[in-house]
Amino acid sequence: MRTRYQKGSVKKQRGRWVGMWWVDGKRKSRVLGLVKDLSKSDARAAVNEIVTACVASRRDKRGWRFGEFVDQVYFPYYSRKWKHSTRECNVNRVSGHLVARFRDRELITFQRDELQDLLDEEARGGLSFCVVDHLRWDLRQIFAMAVAEGYLERNPAQLLFTPRDAARRPRPVMNLDEVRRCFLVLERRERLILKLAVLAGMRPGEIFALTWGRLREGHAEVVQRVYRGVLDTPKTNQSVR
Repeated sequence: MRTRYQKGSVKKQRGRWVGMWWVDGKRKSRVLGLVKDLSKSDARAAVNEIVTACVASRRDKRGWRFGEFVDQVYFPYYSRKWKHSTRECNVNRVSGHLVARFRDRELITFQRDELQDLLDEEARGGLSFCVVDHLRWDLRQIFAMAVAEGYLERNPAQLLFTPRDAARRPRPVMNLDEVRRCFLVLERRERLILKLAVLAGMRPGEIFALTWGRLREGHAEVVQRVYRGVLDTPKTNQSVR
């Protein structure tokens, strides 16, 4: 879609000059200054500078390609939020499934239907429901950031859904008799580890990060975890318990 601009105009409002202009049928406005400090011709010049800057800015922003936007804008920003383990998984998934495929595509060229076709194709190709659902979430977040930065006017991934035929892996669950038999065949240390996992619902990284200082007579404090040899805080705020 081509962006249409109109030369700016000004009006007096409560002793101030207000500049007004249009972008794709949407009215924009900004206070330029006090009437006593700014002549009408200066106010007009100011709003025309704003319109010119908007045109130049939007023209520059439309040149972003998917790969460079993800690598230079998306990853650096969200890496500040993600934990180390989350960042590793997200970067690998996005790079392998999305950037490898769309690296040189301009952001403005993406359409909703082709992104949904991608998810359908990945589901038919054998990816699990969880991975396809994460890819849907990745696309929505990437394009939402592009919209927030002003590089796009709308998010083509906003309405994407996870295909129903995406494979859902079976999740076998032990019954009470199986749990008892498992406890019986283990030595004391391994039995304690299993009880913390099965009965207390602790993650492996939380179990192996426990220290004597966090153990009490009737409970254990979960305030840290270990992931690939790195000591860190628990996965979520709710995991601190």
